[in-house]
Amino acid sequence: MTVTARHTRPDEGVRFEMPDGAHIVKASAEETGGAFELFEVEAPAAPSAPLHRSPWTGTIYLLEGSLLIRFEDGELELTPGSSITIPSQVAFTLDVLGESARFLAVTSGDRAGRFFADFVARVPARRPFEEVFPQVAAVTSRHGVSVLESEHGQGH
Repeated sequence: MTVTARHTRPDEGVRFEMPDGAHIVKASAEETGGAFELFEVEAPAAPSAPLHRSPWTGTIYLLEGSLLIRFEDGELELTPGSSITIPSQVAFTLDVLGESARFLAVTSGDRAGRFFADFVARVPARRPFEEVFPQVAAVTSRHGVSVLESEHGQGH
């Protein structure tokens, strides 16, 4: 019997440096037949992203640190060993409580990895949000991600 399996070592995986941390591909859509993607996320304490909706369902399983998951109508704190599943189109963001957090993110389908790749290719890193807003808006629009408006008129 022949079994084809893909093994990813701790220091392996395509790394996408996103504003909210490094998203490291541990299982790509190609490897799962498009069913899901698995990312290890190394998130430093940083300003949170605006509330946003994505077209994929995501599950976060917290390995280290603490996270505050915020929604339009509430919030929930995750501690190591806890998880949350956020359906597609539910507006949320997360805050790292403390210095950093590390978690696994499983996303349905094959769209999150394409979004991360497009984002890092088109949005300059470590720039003020107001400066890169046009590039962010173009990328999010292409991938069906929507950013909610803040009280200041832009999603930030």
